[in-house]
Amino acid sequence: METRSDSALYPGHPRVRDGAGPRIPPAEVLDRIEAAKKSLGKRLVILGHHYQRDEIIRFADFTGDSFKLARSAAKQSDARFIVFCGVHFMAESADILTSADQAVLLPDLKAGCSMADMADLDQVLDCWDEIEQRTGGTTIPVTYMNSTAAIKAFCGDHGGIVCTSSNAAGVFRWAFERGKRILFLPDEHLGRNTAHAMGIGDSDMTVWDPSRFDGGNTGEVLDAARVILWKGFCSVHMTFQPEHCELMREKFPGIRIIAHPECTAEVIAQADESGSTERIIAAIRASKPGSKWAVGTEHHMVQRLAAELPDRMIIPLSPYACNCATMYQIDPPNLMEALEALVGDRVINRITVPEDVARSALVALERMLANG
Repeated sequence: METRSDSALYPGHPRVRDGAGPRIPPAEVLDRIEAAKKSLGKRLVILGHHYQRDEIIRFADFTGDSFKLARSAAKQSDARFIVFCGVHFMAESADILTSADQAVLLPDLKAGCSMADMADLDQVLDCWDEIEQRTGGTTIPVTYMNSTAAIKAFCGDHGGIVCTSSNAAGVFRWAFERGKRILFLPDEHLGRNTAHAMGIGDSDMTVWDPSRFDGGNTGEVLDAARVILWKGFCSVHMTFQPEHCELMREKFPGIRIIAHPECTAEVIAQADESGSTERIIAAIRASKPGSKWAVGTEHHMVQRLAAELPDRMIIPLSPYACNCATMYQIDPPNLMEALEALVGDRVINRITVPEDVARSALVALERMLANG
């Protein structure tokens, strides 16, 4: 299997290279993607995450958040190739949920996730050993979908579970039925906001900082905590600040603010609503014409909603463009390369989760599915 990735910029340059030959006009790149997709027919399914650029979404057979797309992939039993236009952990989840004879591809292997990378397995194992030693085995690990397959597998092997931003509260309840406390990975802010929504205060939580000895906690603090939050974050959602909420309300009286729960607790406290990408889309689509919205999430999704609903004012919460830089690695040239390779019976940039890791990760995922 050949594995390589094209770092050509698009549409920053007016033309892109075709190997060592002449540059290809962007319009031709799009035409070639369309032709390759048509040639592959039902053997191919393209998945497009909400945060992708429009030039990618136009070719997606399914759009959605990471878990919705992974489940969509699992239902495409006739498809031989699943091209996931997202980031690495998303393609891993699709590989775990699809059959062995289906190939999951990521058009550019550089499309990672900084949040997922903040929870290294060795660091998590050190943290777990310390917590178990200090608290006597009463902790349930919970990992956000935005984590590596290795961390999902860790949770599967240690009585834990996966959650999404949509079902985190229900997963927390599941975990509290089985243990005294939760170790939440890898996003501190989703964990804190979920706990707050359940009536758990900051005094009942602590943060585990993997860069510090003992995570920066004493044994007494760990034993008293109901939620131990891994010190991780989403670089996009961290750009939104409480003062942005104040600015939007000052400039646009009557505007409603809706933010993703990966934002800080201070932003969520200022917002009128919070929720997953699917929840944000549903809330704005259900709103009345003429309503005004400031949205605290990645700006490609916000711009697409604004174009879809021109009778509403829909703007980013921050005055600065907040895009997912790693998601932006997926561009038309490397999608074209991946599809044309498939037409030529070559599979490049395949994502394959080792069988033992996939098996344990699936345990954690199935626990989530069994509990809604």
